[in-house]
Formats: sequence, C-alpha cells, structure tokens
Amino acid sequence: MSKSVFIIAGEASGDLHGCNLVISLKNRNSKIKFFGIGGEKMKKAGVQLIASANDMAVVGFTEIFARLANILKAAIKIKYMLKKIKPDLLILIDYPDFNLYMAGYAKKLGIPVMYYISPQVWAWRRGRVKKIRKRVDRMVVILPFEKEFYKKVGITVDYVGHPIMDWIPKDLDKNELKYFFDARTAFPILGILPGSRKEEIKNILPIMVDTLKLLNKRYKNIKAYLPLADTLNKRYVNMFIQDLPFLKIIPSKDIYKMLSICDLAFVTSGTATLETAIMEIPMVVVYKGSYISFYIAKTLVNVPYISLVNLIAGENLVPELVQDKLTVENLTKMALNILEDEFIKYKIIQGLKRIKNFLGKGGVSERVAQIAIEMMR
Repeated sequence: MSKSVFIIAGEASGDLHGCNLVISLKNRNSKIKFFGIGGEKMKKAGVQLIASANDMAVVGFTEIFARLANILKAAIKIKYMLKKIKPDLLILIDYPDFNLYMAGYAKKLGIPVMYYISPQVWAWRRGRVKKIRKRVDRMVVILPFEKEFYKKVGITVDYVGHPIMDWIPKDLDKNELKYFFDARTAFPILGILPGSRKEEIKNILPIMVDTLKLLNKRYKNIKAYLPLADTLNKRYVNMFIQDLPFLKIIPSKDIYKMLSICDLAFVTSGTATLETAIMEIPMVVVYKGSYISFYIAKTLVNVPYISLVNLIAGENLVPELVQDKLTVENLTKMALNILEDEFIKYKIIQGLKRIKNFLGKGGVSERVAQIAIEMMR
C-alpha cells in the first residue's frame, strides 16, 4: 500500500543518515512518498524538501538568532504539511529542540513519531526526557550506553548500532591512495576537519592553519587535506587557507580515503571524531564557540569530555582542546606528542580499535527501516 513519511534532519550529518534510511525504506516499499527537511543527499534520495537543512543548522546558543527567521518559517510550513498530508510516520533525526517541538504537534494529530539519533539528554538538560516520553513513540539510538538510559525512564527504545558503520569503506589500499592524493613521499599527512558550519570555520580553522604553518617549519614534506562539508562554500573556506600550498581542499566524498593515509587529524567535536576513530587515526579533538555559548554550555553540560570518542571510551583517550585552551601553541604541542612518540600513538590506536568494535557491524539503516515499517503498520 502507498504510505507517506515526513522526515526532518536539520544538519549535514542528519542529511546523510536520512538519505540512507530513505533508500532502505524505498527498497522495502517503493510506494512510500517522502516529505521533509534535509539537504542535497535526502533530495537526491527522493525526499520532497519543503526547507533546506543548510538554512537551519546552528552551533551554540547565541548563533541561533542568525537563523531564527528560517527556523520559524520552516516550523510553520511543517505544521501545515503535517496537518494536510497526515503522514503515516514522522521520523526525527537529531536536531533536538526543533524536532521535539514538532513531535508534540504530530502527537496532537495522532501521527506516530520515531526519533532516530537521540538528543544528548544524557549529557545536558535531562528534563527533556519527560517531553520525549510524552511525544515520541519509539527512540532509536546509536550509542551503546543510550539504550539503558532510556529504558530506565520507561521509554520504548532500540539500539541499532552507529550508522557510520554502513558507509565506512573496507580494504582501502593506502599505497594506491597515496598516489591518488599525491602524497607518496609526504610526512606527516594530516586530516583537517574544522566542522560543517560557518561559525566553526571562522572560530577554529585559522588556529588549525597557523598550527600547520608551525609544523611545516619542522616537517618540510608535510601534506594536509580538508574535506569540504556539503553545507559550506569552497570560496568561504579558501579565505582562511591562502598561502598554504601543502593544504588541499578535497570533496567530502573522499574523506575516508583521505583519513586512511593520515598520520594525525585535527577534528572539531562531533560525528567526525567517530569517523576518524573508525579509521583508527590518532586525533586532537578541538572546539571553540562564542564566549556566551561556551559559558551557557559549561553551566548546563554534565559530561567529563566533549568528544564522543572519549565518552564511549570512558577515558581521556584522545586529547581535547576546548575554548581558551585551543591555541596554536597547544595544538602544535599535542600534534608533536602524537607524531613523535610511538608509545602515545600506539596507545591511541589500540583504544580506537576498541571503540570501533563497540559501534556494531553495519546494516544500521536496514534495522531502522524495519522499525519504521513496523510503526507504519
């Protein structure tokens, strides 16, 4: 039978997860019609977009004001569409405050709600659990410790593994890829992952670039690569990396090929830390936002680490540099510690292998699609 699904992904990583889920659902039922919010990947997968995730992605607390008009317009459109279409299922992907608001509206209309990729309520604003229990019919979580968290408060929850395991390529030939990236004689090779939002680029990339300049004084054959997120304009990023001939911007689709040949990566806190971990590449995790956002976050967030890598490991496996600690001097020092101390490097890689095992064996989108099909029945 023909079914309709409304799906909301407000950020770049959610667009990728949503795309894979839509493809898996279409493989099971080609008659499903998809509407919602996402990016180019979801659009190509066949979702009729009513707003773009690129216009809604925000980082921090103060930065939301710059996108507020876009977010409010999208909310009005979604409410109209939900009432008009009355879809068989609403699928929410991350993007918590907006999505929980929409979950409440859908619940009033009697639309089943599945939340795929949990808000980080275990880290901050735990009071949102009450909203989730009232508004969400089924949580589908991707981190191993999240299932027990939701189970304890009486929410129907499924742990499916991390979707990142679905698209990590296997058996990459590093020697061949060094030719591909023109890095046969390079050392060190660095992956530069400054984030997928303009605010992150502005706050973090200049520090990464100045660190590379310092490292270049020590390593004459250094090479660095920056995978350009789909949400960013190449010209904007180029403004920050002029006069750095050994740093090359590459398409986001080549991120795993690039990471496979890296000796080290500088990674802005987020999903990219897990991508780097699964490729077993040592990293320094960084983050810097506006001072107001950081102050608010510091008072609200109750976790010992900012990176998912360290949270899953339960220890300070990879170094983290946050806010004022993120300086060129500190980042350079951390980079040299990893590049020049084999024991430190070995210890990190062994820890990353353990994390990789925690995250499942793939097939995540298929498992989530099965849950969605069950809910539509």
